[in-house]
Amino acid sequence: MDALTGGRLELSKYPRLSALVDRARRLPAICAAVAHPCDTASLAGALEAWALGMVEPILVGPRRKIEAAAAAAGFSLDGLTIEDVAHSHAAADRAVELVRSGVAQAIMKGALHTDELMGAIVRDGTGLKTERRISHIFVIDAPLYPKLILVSDAAVNIAPDLMVKRDIVQNAIDLARAIGVAKPKVAILSAVETVSPKIPSTVEAAALCKMADRGQISGGALDGPLAFDNAISREAAAAKGIASEVAGEADILIVPDLEAGNILAKQLVFLAGAEDSGLVLGARCPIMLTSRADGAAARIASAALAQLYVHWMQAQATAKLAGE
Repeated sequence: MDALTGGRLELSKYPRLSALVDRARRLPAICAAVAHPCDTASLAGALEAWALGMVEPILVGPRRKIEAAAAAAGFSLDGLTIEDVAHSHAAADRAVELVRSGVAQAIMKGALHTDELMGAIVRDGTGLKTERRISHIFVIDAPLYPKLILVSDAAVNIAPDLMVKRDIVQNAIDLARAIGVAKPKVAILSAVETVSPKIPSTVEAAALCKMADRGQISGGALDGPLAFDNAISREAAAAKGIASEVAGEADILIVPDLEAGNILAKQLVFLAGAEDSGLVLGARCPIMLTSRADGAAARIASAALAQLYVHWMQAQATAKLAGE
């Protein structure tokens, strides 16, 4: 496993994500079904997470392709379980089955299209849907911001309506709590910080805040609409006369739509020197939905998020049973 050190070395430049990995490594590993890990990047991510003691991977895909990818990269597969299936569609289906049967606790995306994997996850009857809408949350370590910042939804829901945004916010709050933020501060972003019917996202932001007041969203402090600068800069918020426990100190940024979120997250990475990781939540298990452009650090950090989230959910379930 000596060749599998890239992710840990890259993460050393990002102290907050690196600290999450350190926390995750102190917990028991989770079992993850890795769907179609038939290229070097996805296979390396799974194997390094295994080497770090965070994940017990089940490699799901055509055995010959997995073994060929491992041989080409010089990786050993000794001690690993391979579920031999015919192709990527079958790999997605089998990964879902492993979760439904209780064998796996998370899914890691390999070298297959996102639509293939998500199609199996959201399929009626055989998928992993719950009553909550599925959404993606980026967890970003930006050098100029004093803490990790979560951005949602920048990868799954294209133009979410109010009720979908409610679930997007709740998923993000849950992940923030799972990684150690006791009461996440949630900024609902728009172009301005006042409510205007000409900008629908401002109206939805105000509605989300009232939903939190009424208990329809729990576990976090919400404010919005807020422009991006007011959400992350105390000085900008003060200049606008915004008095808020969220403004200037946001843990979570909720974007108006996928386009805005995708642009924001990628700007932070490619212009601001940030590193990202992320999960899809709202299904029966966390899904590590890494991109082909993601490096080893993002894959390792995403594995840490999944591990921390699984253990947090288990603790929540245990506490609920004790309370009953």
